[in-house]
Amino acid sequence: MKAPSAIGSEAFSVIALLVISLAVLLILRHYLPLRTTPAYLTVPIFFALGLPASIILLVPIDLASSSRDENASSRGIWLPDRVLLVSWRISYWLTFGLTWFILPILEEYADAGYRDPKGRLMYSLRANAQYQGLMLGAGLLGMIYFFITLGGELASVKSLVMSLAYCWGLVLAIYLMGHGLVAIPRRLFRNSSISGRLKRVQGDAAKVHEKMEEAIQNLEDLEAQVAELSQRKTGSAKEFRDWIEELADESHLPESRPRTLTRRMSSPEVNVPNVITERYLADLSRRLDRARHTRARYLDEWDRILQTSTDTQAILDSAGSKRIEIGEASPNASIFGRFTILTPYTRYLYKYYFTPYLRIFFGCFFSVASFCIIWSEVTKPINQYFSIISVTVVHHAEGERGRIGFAGQVIAAGWILYMCAAALTSITEVKVWRGRALVRRNTHGESAMWYAMQVAKLTVPLSFNFLTFLSDSVVIDTTFFNFFGQYVKSTSLGTWFDWLFPMFILVPVCATLFNLYGKVKSCVGYGGVIDDEDEENESGYGTGSWREGRDLIERELQGASSLGRLGQTATDRRSGAPGSRAAPTLSVPPAERQRALGLPSASRPSVDPQQRASTAPEDENFFEAFGHRVRNTVDTFESPKWFQNIGDGIKRPKWMGGDGDGDGDGGSNAEPSRSGSDFSRWFGGGRQDGRVRL
Repeated sequence: MKAPSAIGSEAFSVIALLVISLAVLLILRHYLPLRTTPAYLTVPIFFALGLPASIILLVPIDLASSSRDENASSRGIWLPDRVLLVSWRISYWLTFGLTWFILPILEEYADAGYRDPKGRLMYSLRANAQYQGLMLGAGLLGMIYFFITLGGELASVKSLVMSLAYCWGLVLAIYLMGHGLVAIPRRLFRNSSISGRLKRVQGDAAKVHEKMEEAIQNLEDLEAQVAELSQRKTGSAKEFRDWIEELADESHLPESRPRTLTRRMSSPEVNVPNVITERYLADLSRRLDRARHTRARYLDEWDRILQTSTDTQAILDSAGSKRIEIGEASPNASIFGRFTILTPYTRYLYKYYFTPYLRIFFGCFFSVASFCIIWSEVTKPINQYFSIISVTVVHHAEGERGRIGFAGQVIAAGWILYMCAAALTSITEVKVWRGRALVRRNTHGESAMWYAMQVAKLTVPLSFNFLTFLSDSVVIDTTFFNFFGQYVKSTSLGTWFDWLFPMFILVPVCATLFNLYGKVKSCVGYGGVIDDEDEENESGYGTGSWREGRDLIERELQGASSLGRLGQTATDRRSGAPGSRAAPTLSVPPAERQRALGLPSASRPSVDPQQRASTAPEDENFFEAFGHRVRNTVDTFESPKWFQNIGDGIKRPKWMGGDGDGDGDGGSNAEPSRSGSDFSRWFGGGRQDGRVRL
């Protein structure tokens, strides 16, 4: 019988790889300026993103290839065993080398700050020597255990390397994936509310604006150091004249604010050492590079906040007119944003009704998907047949071995992709060191390397963790298990770790679901305004964050930015500049406008400003509020007449502070004085202006 041919599957695999490569190039183009980014950054990042994406494609192909009959073609995409083995070797070992050696060295190389390649390389090697030393020290115990269990053979060393890398990656992947499985559906549900989304954007505006001002001020301080350094013509600075002039040319000191720059240059904050060394200039160059990218990051975030707030406010304002008008597209808009076939009325229906309900639908869909993954992680140590994922992937259960067709392959790729997306989404939300962030067309090379390294580090553990959801009869014959899985389960410790540790996914899931992170921050004193509290406090009174953000956004859109010309870069594209799309202005509700103008509200009686200031319970703890209530009770207490007449005729002696004449003619006058000066002072009193604190 003639053996089946895999030409169709091979053609499909080649086309899929080309599509993946094109998608990776588009991602690189979105976050990095490809023309100015050096090749030693773009090429490793391309492979660090493309190889994990190919692994997501390779796992379903491996499942279908191993479950087919030898004399019959598979019902899905399949490849010969030799091709699969070579593909796994190339994908895994290249990913391993990128994760643990190539990307860490290039990451520090891009962030070194030295001018010559030798100085950068030595700096990177010194920094990575400490990191690799810590990793080797942590792996000594595992090395001793493997040598005792398997002997000192070459296979035991290979098993040790694979197992330790898998265990470290699985620990990080399970924690991040557990957070993302809850965060993705929750974000969709929250964004389905248009008013709630606007309030959250306004709540983030105040924090982003403050960080943006700090980033701009930090950059100006560093540029002031460069300006002071460039004025030195003699001494040790003469040896690095070219380097200093290069830094001065790249600084672009703000000519619109010469007074601010002059004041900072004359202030004692600009400290330049007397002896200029290569190490100092490298550190200054590194801090300047980070400061520029930090400033670009927060300017980009502020720009997106302005755009999102204006779009969301336009959707809210369209409830009365049933129309959403847009002007000319911005030059920085995407291809889909420049062309539209919707009329103003259909655009209103799409954004006001269709998009919120679509977010609710996907929120429910991803919630069910998250529940299936969590259920499969918890129940697989008990019985693999309880796994919901196994039922959705294995469709043709013929005999003891199940078969996987093309539909099962698509579903398997979707499961792995969602697991990786949940983990990678959490990385972007976690506050990492050095302020790493992905910025459109302006991502720092060190940050791009770090994020690419996380993608390469998490994909292989999550892919093999997905295989553990399936039955052993399906997994044990795959090339991936024979190449990688057998080394992970070569010892009893590795087997138990692979089976039991994923159950700890319940820890990040419960922490994210019940907002334990915010509660812990509040207990230790580092918590600010928590999102869940904002959701419960619909009016926003007492928080102050979204109101401040709303005022900042409105002032920015009106051209009254506190950042001067730097702050206007985000609004020129919206406020009538040539070639920009006209954005709607933010409207203030009538009640808020009346409060802002100091007008009385029609729904409640007006209150005197002085009385309003005295009755506002702002920044009071429990003891201060209790003391104010006790003081109000004592000060407003009216004693009976028989008690007031007791003090008549009794004069206070001089040694008690009286003059013997005027202190005994009114117990009613003395009593409030005693309560106001002595008793009420214990509870925060002491003011004799007659005001009442509620």
